[in-house]
Amino acid sequence: MVVRQVTIAGAMLAVAACSAPTASGSGSAAAAGTVAGPAPAATYTPARPATFPEWLADFRVEALAYGISPATFDAAFANVTPDPQVIEYDNYQPEFTRPIWEYLDNAISASRVSGGQQRMQQNAALLSDVERRYGVDRRFIVAIWGLESGYGGNVGSFDVIRSLATLAYEGNRTERFREFLLQALEILDRGDISRQRMVGSWAGAMGQTQFMPGSYLAYAVDGDGDGHRDLWDSLPDVFASTGNYLADAGWKSGETWGAEVVLPAGFDYRLTGDDTRRSVADWQAMGVRAAGGGALPPTSGQASVIVPAGHRGPAFLVYDNFRSILRYNNATSYALAVSLLADQLEGRGQLVAAWPRDQQQLSREDRVDLQTLLTARGYDTRGVDGIIGPNSREAVRAFQAEIGLPQDGYPTMDLLTRLRQLQTG
Repeated sequence: MVVRQVTIAGAMLAVAACSAPTASGSGSAAAAGTVAGPAPAATYTPARPATFPEWLADFRVEALAYGISPATFDAAFANVTPDPQVIEYDNYQPEFTRPIWEYLDNAISASRVSGGQQRMQQNAALLSDVERRYGVDRRFIVAIWGLESGYGGNVGSFDVIRSLATLAYEGNRTERFREFLLQALEILDRGDISRQRMVGSWAGAMGQTQFMPGSYLAYAVDGDGDGHRDLWDSLPDVFASTGNYLADAGWKSGETWGAEVVLPAGFDYRLTGDDTRRSVADWQAMGVRAAGGGALPPTSGQASVIVPAGHRGPAFLVYDNFRSILRYNNATSYALAVSLLADQLEGRGQLVAAWPRDQQQLSREDRVDLQTLLTARGYDTRGVDGIIGPNSREAVRAFQAEIGLPQDGYPTMDLLTRLRQLQTG
């Protein structure tokens, strides 16, 4: 079989669509923690056929040219039709942003911590072997396992081929999911998993640690030596594949992710964020201290201060291993959940500072209004889309400086109220 080589992207980002609701059951963060595949090696942009059968006939030509065998393709698509529930999830746009503390409350629940501790004991020998091979501390592998599928309890129930075909045919990112679908067919063609067993999230994430097809092809490992890479039913394969992914993402063996810190009075919040990287010694010289006392954990790399809920919430000093987790899922809330859960699996990781739970979250309409008012005041957010990205955060910092607030770049309802008052005043 001739199969096109997969091109590995420098950073593996989460599929944006995967922020929609997950299936009920284990309370898993599978949809949020999805590992995306490599960027397409080439863009294929045919005219969209009017019907699914017409689209499928066109796609079959491309798949066979890609190297998929006719038998694999025809078996994979027997009786397949678009899934309306997948489109419903793809179009889902939540009105309110979920506060990070609510996400963490669920992600690091008492049952998830105790369940992870039990599984670390049950799989101690296997996890030790993965640690030796990939240099990744077992507690981080187990934390990802717990967040993605509730330790294997919820790998998803969607037909991956049907889901990907639906999104490739009529989703919001058809070209991207066309590539994922080709990669999923390649997995079937290689014989790693049966067609019936290939189930996952509505967006095509698969297995107990939720790899997208491209990541599966690039990083999945045959940990048990049976000739197949099985992320559904083989824990050796699940653990080894996750360790392999993090190792490739630059994991530093023997180091941790960072720590909660206390910032000194008068700290310049313009220094928060991953763009500012300094040595631990430099941060200590500025007065940054470990929350709860003691020494900050060492690292051979650079560290950044982050304040995920602004200056009123906890602060963290994060290291290169935190950035490796972001390669797995590029969301600060996810990386922090993995990190804190990993610590709690060893009886640590309880936060000293409290989250600002009284702080009202901005709706999408509020965020659009914030961007509009900031731009009108001369602080250009470079777009009004309700998404608070780097440009919007810089605009927020500028307005905070104008009104004498800590420049953490964190948008709040109080800040929006001040902008509205200035507009009407």
